[in-house]
Amino acid sequence: MKTIIYYFTGTGNSLAAAKKIAAVLGDCELVPVASLEKTRGDITPQADRVGIVCPVYFSGLPLMVASFAERLDPAAVKYLFCIMTHGGGGESAALRQLDSILRKRQGRGLDAGFGVAMPGNYILMYEPMTVEKQREILQKADSVIGDIAGAVGRCEKRSLPSSLINRVLYSIAYPYFRSHVRKGDKKFTVTDKCTACGTCVAICPSNNIELVNDRPVWKHQCELCCGCIHTCPVQAIQAGPKTESWGRYRNPDIAIADLKQTKNHSD
Repeated sequence: MKTIIYYFTGTGNSLAAAKKIAAVLGDCELVPVASLEKTRGDITPQADRVGIVCPVYFSGLPLMVASFAERLDPAAVKYLFCIMTHGGGGESAALRQLDSILRKRQGRGLDAGFGVAMPGNYILMYEPMTVEKQREILQKADSVIGDIAGAVGRCEKRSLPSSLINRVLYSIAYPYFRSHVRKGDKKFTVTDKCTACGTCVAICPSNNIELVNDRPVWKHQCELCCGCIHTCPVQAIQAGPKTESWGRYRNPDIAIADLKQTKNHSD
């Protein structure tokens, strides 16, 4: 059975999950959601089974994923699933948001939705966890992903999870996120450590960064994926004085070279 997995990632968690699912399923094409941003019209996948893998942002979807879902036409798809990676919950509200978008636009929702806890990366709010704690969480995540791959391989239909707390948090946090996310990049600055290597430009899924006089400039079309601050090779990008002494996070199974390809469509 042919499978297409559409993914959105900032520091690699969702890409790592998508790759592991694809390895189990076989005959699976990975398509970055960011690679479809400049295309027009409906997106009609030529596959029997279609998945969406992305992180939870403020108990909801990344804006780019929500926009993508509005254009997705899964009418001919036999099995439609989603995997939400998250650092602190919220996946049930995000899955139901996605399901609602699909049903409103296409009249067909998700056949199954899953959540996978992985290390969080929202450095604007908290310090990345220790490497030891990351390993512990990622080991558990691998087990969960293995179970999900089995369920997806069998095309199991599952009811979407539901949480009153998640719904309340979504109703409060997500409208704030949606109204502030684009200019959230105003919190990023760059120090004299910058070598003008262009890594931040290359990995940014929304093409929100350009080099001006050998320094990154943010253009206020941010997704707040935090990829730029986490992947800078010399930690020149900061989000206030607190981050100067903080570590950074990137999924250990994903190289920066992988993140640089997340705007390109390749098998």
